[in-house]
Amino acid sequence: MSEFVHLHTHSEYSLLDGAGRVADLVRRVKEAGMPAIALTDHGNMYGAVEFFKQARKYGIRPIIGCEVYISPRSRFDKVAGEGEAYYHLVLLAETQAGYSQLVELVSRAYTEGFYYKPRIDKALLAEHHEGLIGLSACIAGEIPSLILKGDMAAAEAAAREYVEIFGQDNFFIEIQDHGIPEQQQSNPLLVELARKLQIGLVATNDIHYIDRDDADAHDVLLCIQTGKCVDDTARMRFPSQEFYLKTRDEMAALFPEYPEALANTCRIAERCNVEFEFGQLHLPDFPVPAGETADGFLQELCEAALAERYPAAGPEVRERLEYELSVIQTMGFSSYFLIVWDFVKFARETKIPVGPGRGSAAGSIVAYLLKITNIDPLKYGLLFERFLNPERVTMPDIDIDFCYVRRGKIIEYVAARYGSDHVAQIITFGTMAARAAIRDVGRALGVSFGEVDRIAKLVPTVLNITLKDALAMSQELKRLYDDDPTARKVLDIAMSLEGLPRHASTHAAGLVIAKDSLNCQVPVQNSADGFITTQFDKDCIEEIGFLKMDLLGLRTLTVIGDTIDLVRTHRGIDIDIDAIPLEDPATCTMLSRGETVGVFQMESAGMTNLVKELRPERFDDLIPLVALYRPGPLNSGMVEDFVRGRHGTRKSVYQHPMLEPILRDTFGVILYQEQVMQIASVMGGFTLGQADLLRRAMGKKKHDVLAAQRERFLAGASERGVSLAVANEVFSLMEKFADYGFNKSHSAAYALVAYQTAYLKAYYPAEFMAAMLSSVMGESDRVGYFIEECRKHGIKILPPDVNRSSLSFSVEESAIRFGLAGVKNVGEGAIESIVAARSAGEFKSLVDFCERIDMRLVNKRVLESLIKAGAFDWTGLRRSQLLAVCETAVDLAVARQRDKNNGQIGLFGEEQMNSIDELRIPNLEELPKAQILAMEKEMTGFFVTGHPLDAYRSQLSGVSKIGTILSKECTDNQTVKIGGLITTAKRLPTKNGETMCFVSLEDFTGVVEVIVFPRTFERASPFLAPDLPVMVSGRVSITDDKVKVIADTVSPIGQQQVKEVRLRIRKEQETPDTFERLKQIFSECKGETVVYLQLVDQNRTIRTEKNFWINPNAATIKKMEAVLGSGSVLLA
Repeated sequence: MSEFVHLHTHSEYSLLDGAGRVADLVRRVKEAGMPAIALTDHGNMYGAVEFFKQARKYGIRPIIGCEVYISPRSRFDKVAGEGEAYYHLVLLAETQAGYSQLVELVSRAYTEGFYYKPRIDKALLAEHHEGLIGLSACIAGEIPSLILKGDMAAAEAAAREYVEIFGQDNFFIEIQDHGIPEQQQSNPLLVELARKLQIGLVATNDIHYIDRDDADAHDVLLCIQTGKCVDDTARMRFPSQEFYLKTRDEMAALFPEYPEALANTCRIAERCNVEFEFGQLHLPDFPVPAGETADGFLQELCEAALAERYPAAGPEVRERLEYELSVIQTMGFSSYFLIVWDFVKFARETKIPVGPGRGSAAGSIVAYLLKITNIDPLKYGLLFERFLNPERVTMPDIDIDFCYVRRGKIIEYVAARYGSDHVAQIITFGTMAARAAIRDVGRALGVSFGEVDRIAKLVPTVLNITLKDALAMSQELKRLYDDDPTARKVLDIAMSLEGLPRHASTHAAGLVIAKDSLNCQVPVQNSADGFITTQFDKDCIEEIGFLKMDLLGLRTLTVIGDTIDLVRTHRGIDIDIDAIPLEDPATCTMLSRGETVGVFQMESAGMTNLVKELRPERFDDLIPLVALYRPGPLNSGMVEDFVRGRHGTRKSVYQHPMLEPILRDTFGVILYQEQVMQIASVMGGFTLGQADLLRRAMGKKKHDVLAAQRERFLAGASERGVSLAVANEVFSLMEKFADYGFNKSHSAAYALVAYQTAYLKAYYPAEFMAAMLSSVMGESDRVGYFIEECRKHGIKILPPDVNRSSLSFSVEESAIRFGLAGVKNVGEGAIESIVAARSAGEFKSLVDFCERIDMRLVNKRVLESLIKAGAFDWTGLRRSQLLAVCETAVDLAVARQRDKNNGQIGLFGEEQMNSIDELRIPNLEELPKAQILAMEKEMTGFFVTGHPLDAYRSQLSGVSKIGTILSKECTDNQTVKIGGLITTAKRLPTKNGETMCFVSLEDFTGVVEVIVFPRTFERASPFLAPDLPVMVSGRVSITDDKVKVIADTVSPIGQQQVKEVRLRIRKEQETPDTFERLKQIFSECKGETVVYLQLVDQNRTIRTEKNFWINPNAATIKKMEAVLGSGSVLLA
């Protein structure tokens, strides 16, 4: 039996090209009795750490490699050379130095050579070849490509060049056989070349999936990658089903003439020996002042901060500080704390809003003294051991929230402080979840949207559910799988692809800071934002000992910062958000009324109701809310017990007097993880570090550990005089509530942010809502929702104004002014020109405006957009007048600016220049209100000075708000009734020749798509036209996080408001019989609504005489449609 090792393997991390999961690949190699395997994904090393771990788990030698792309010329040339943009080349790391060189090559391929693919070149390869073994790759490699072109001389020259780069023993010529004609043609010539140049020969199989049967799933994966259907003839596809993990016997059968090619794979494998070091921390050193140590400097900073944070610091404070410092220093984390202190200090000094803390770090007095956090852990009973446990040495995890707009400045600062090659963001992978896999596979197989949607909707809405679990949970899905061959095929392939990485992106918060340069330690690439990003995900980064920090961008902090700026500008008041009163009656009263829109963490309907029930009186009362409003507590009765306990309608029960001090604030309910720890400590005699280990074991349901811990707890309780029965009951309660327990430190920190936003909203509502609107300016649904909230509370929304508007929303007296950046077609350059010009004084007229700004930046289109949005209403002219003279004003201003620049104005003094005739303004009636609102919507995305639905507010008050539905507060398939204005209505024929309609429906709070299927369309078609107000009853449909409504009924709102009926009459219907039948209907259904006959083919509209006017009720409409056809009757 021939020995053999696979050296050319693509895993799931050859994104949407490899279908083999790393763990499955390694397990199959073990089953096949092979001693090793290489991982050589396309252009990246995403899977290297996971691959290494899995190989070690199965006792397989891991060979770390990559199939790189190599440019025919320089990697800096962003053009194809010699007809090729790149060739393939397999690189394997032979030594630890070779691994470092591979990391360097792969990283620089992305950061320097990216052109369609990440590319290196031979100059870079020659510089970083030490410790690497090169293989000539598949037929896309340079040598086989040249052979297939018939250029043997060039192929030989390339082979000699690679030998010169790698060395005679470190470069091999690769032969493959997947039954492809090109391989049959090139293989003999490759063998001939290898023997001529005495280059080693290796046989490989280009593995892209594990079993031959996986070929169909892999083909679907390629279709998902390319956006094609399997039936498309002109698409990328693999030429055979031979790209699987073959056994050594199968490989020997393919290459019986070249036994050395098989043997060489084993020789190469034996040479490759690369290790990853796990559990060894590589923490960076903080640059402390000369003569200082990290431990000493940290202690100095804490001591210096005591006077400010604890003016009357007693023994409790000093003991806690000394204890924490001793733990931090013993664990070697002083530099870590100093690094965080440094960039948080930078943020505060540069006025970048910083959160009060997040997660368990708020339990540290050191973090509080350094102003990393802003919650006093002693005052609020927060535990250090929940953050850093001296009995379980793990990296501390300090997550910091920053203003999301300026978070990038923090990253830039850290990169500058420690070196750009020491700092990187962290990659993350989007994977194919259950429903998404069904939809992707269905599209690739050409299954109809309706059928795919039907299958996907049967997957239960459970977090992280798998398709296997879904089939077990949903009888309907299982029945469909058993009975419908198409559904079975879709589901089978979806299950094989489910969970595979679909794309790479940047982790929202993670940042790596390395002690030494990352260039030779971790492969990196450029993110979409231009930052360097690791190719290993956060878990792998931490496992190999690098410092990962989470710097999160929190929109709410931007809102707080912007509100403070607006208050300073508008009212001349400087707010210190860290010094606001924490028992403010106005703030608490506002929350108790349920006015929580815009308040951090409190906006959902469920949370709003909980706040109203709780009736908070101070900041402390908000801390439990974050912990309570989660599925576990909500479904367990904890919330009801807590609320009743707070209001004295339920007596708090304590199983033992020892528990009362711990559970008093939560009325006998175990709500926080810290309480579990305190009970274990006080009653069971555990240290807090041991108690934290117990809490973790309870959370992870480690039954064997828990059994031993129970015995230990019972023994400790007995020593403290607690009966066995009570101790057992308490331990069982702890186990039960460990499922629901929440981190109090996190709850307290986020409760403080919630309180701060509530305080600002209570005292500075206009400024707060302006900041909130600015923060969501690009999200039309959210802007509409907040504009409606402003109107509800009497805050007027003013249109844009070239004299007064800022870039974003601003405040004037008690009103909010729309920002110029929100006006369509008005770019940054135009806004800068306007702001610069008005710094010399307000514009006095349209002509004055046009003369003073740069007309190259503010052209006719920009000016017209500003007029339509209302930005010139201050002139006193009607918008109809302004639009009429807009073009003339621009032409005149352009001519004046050109003449001025050419020196042709001012020859007779400045007075002559200012006396040129002003524009002649025509005396025009103002445009109809509906048209003005439509223009505002067109230019800003919103109705600013009113809303077309204002007349229907009373009818809409009793139905669901679209904004509420869009915020995912409704569940899939939930019945709803909504009302609004139709903004678009797209009618489409179905396969059966019927008509359905896709409608965009807008109310005061948002826009939702409504799907009207044929049966409903038949009844509702007269009302399905733009600008008509309608009520819709139907079901919510949530697909891939997109919310739609499936209509059951559609009816007009305020039918008496219908002003006209238009009948669409085609040429073939223009017959005496048709008109006679219509007259009969008109005479039977007389009313006050004017009827128009639209002769479609003649492009004519006839207004009927009054004796033909009708009452357009549903029965009348049905009669007219019976004559003219469905969809022929339009109401306006």
